Amino acid sequence: MNTQFKKGVLELIVLESVRKRDMYGYELVAEVSKVVDVNEGTIYPLLKRLTNEHYFETYLRESTEGPPRKYYHITASGILHRQELEQDWDLFQKQVNAFLKERQE
Repeated sequence: MNTQFKKGVLELIVLESVRKRDMYGYELVAEVSKVVDVNEGTIYPLLKRLTNEHYFETYLRESTEGPPRKYYHITASGILHRQELEQDWDLFQKQVNAFLKERQE
């Protein structure tokens, strides 16, 4: 998949994943990778930015497999931001699809 396409929708996919349930970083990488191929070096800076922008809150939870894990929880402003991104995405894809369909005719 085109890298620029991935960058454009990655934030929406991350917000939606955490909206469904709180997740820790590595778990989130695995979840997002089901949709687009990403690595930890892409996800962790995004998580830090979304937390700094108050779209996520974090908390630690003990793990049976090592040190405590940092979990991400979406905030009310994160939910609103996700909704706005989804609306933008819907409009964008409709416009691109209409353009491509028009060109094929």
